[in-house]
Amino acid sequence: MPKPALIAIIGLGYVGLPLGLQFALSGVSVLGVDIDPAKVADLNAGRSYIRHIPAAAIQAQRATARLEATTDFSRLREVQAILICVPTPLTKNREPDLSYILNTARAIAPHLRRDKSEIGNRKSEIPLVVLESTTYPGTTEGELRRELEAGSGLVAGRDFHLAYSPEREDPGQPDHGVGDIPKLVGGLTPACCDRAAALYRRAIRTVVPVSSCRTAEAAKLLENVFRGVNIALVNELKLVYGAMGIDIWEVIAAARTKPFGFMPFYPGPGLGGHCIPIDPFYLAWKAREFGQPARFIELAGEINTAMPQHVVQVVTAALAAQKKSVSGARLLLLGLAYKADVDDDRESPAYRLLDLLTDRGATVAYHDPHIPVIRPTREHPHWAGRESAAWTRESLSRFDAVVIVTAHRAVNYQELADWCPCLVDTRNVMSGFQTRPGQVWKA
Repeated sequence: MPKPALIAIIGLGYVGLPLGLQFALSGVSVLGVDIDPAKVADLNAGRSYIRHIPAAAIQAQRATARLEATTDFSRLREVQAILICVPTPLTKNREPDLSYILNTARAIAPHLRRDKSEIGNRKSEIPLVVLESTTYPGTTEGELRRELEAGSGLVAGRDFHLAYSPEREDPGQPDHGVGDIPKLVGGLTPACCDRAAALYRRAIRTVVPVSSCRTAEAAKLLENVFRGVNIALVNELKLVYGAMGIDIWEVIAAARTKPFGFMPFYPGPGLGGHCIPIDPFYLAWKAREFGQPARFIELAGEINTAMPQHVVQVVTAALAAQKKSVSGARLLLLGLAYKADVDDDRESPAYRLLDLLTDRGATVAYHDPHIPVIRPTREHPHWAGRESAAWTRESLSRFDAVVIVTAHRAVNYQELADWCPCLVDTRNVMSGFQTRPGQVWKA
């Protein structure tokens, strides 16, 4: 049997770690690389720092010696392929921030040049670099390629392969495992695409080659723009139908009985996660370079970004009905994660609500069974270290209102209804529980 390929995955977060585990499970030796020594230490000790990834999965691959982590970029000389899974956030001006990609490229470039002793008997093997981070079309063959070539003295497509394969991670959804989600692959050249596709086929059931890196980059953005625009639509309809006295949740349930031509999307307190709130703006920004307005994207962004303000208005009305004001009120946000049943709080609308309500004079706490302590974040460092409130009758009954931000299944919502005088429900989760008249306000 051929010796298993050795790949490196740079960035061991919510994308890189599951991908690395899938390759290791498929018999491919994986070297995880991260600048965070705590993550590296946890992985090498068989510990998980992501809730929906069990430590046992890491320990199993550590036991086979197919998974190892390091902070040492010089070890990239040992591998045949390098997969880049680093963040692509927005700047304060909501423009693309490629600094993580470019810094990673600069760290990779010196280690792309190999001599025969470093690649053993694989004389025909040249390195492969694949970008997985979501970005605007042209990044892989433009900014990434230039940094790699400048730092290595090599030529992409000749001395090393270059490709783009967007991540399609669905955290916390066991039915959407990494190995089961079709993988798009676009290469700088046909040979680059073939090489990347062959690598991914070792771990992913279905690989879909496309004509170029740009096409793969554009397809990923289309996926996220599609979700962002449709979520904005139902968020807007929530306000329109609410003014008419119509429940948007009942409307969606009725519409989804149609077996064709309709796909349900659901409103909420705002967008969260590292994809939907950010990625569409990468395309809108790039479109301006070509003189093309991205009006749907911009409008959807405005609507979704305004939803926390709407929630605050509902909280204000709910408190006024108790003859109370936001200023001086004790409020609890239920759920800090951006989606149910995960511990991922990136871009969570809960942070915007914490800021808005605190600015209005409220004392605001949070409870999340999956996030016991708020970790430092780039956008909201001032909340770091805050601890989740206790889930007891004594603790919860002290709050004037509880705002349901995330519908975690681990929460006992009947206890919530029994213990709390006022609930502001942004997820329609209380519809299935016994509540008192006037206790629940939908937002």
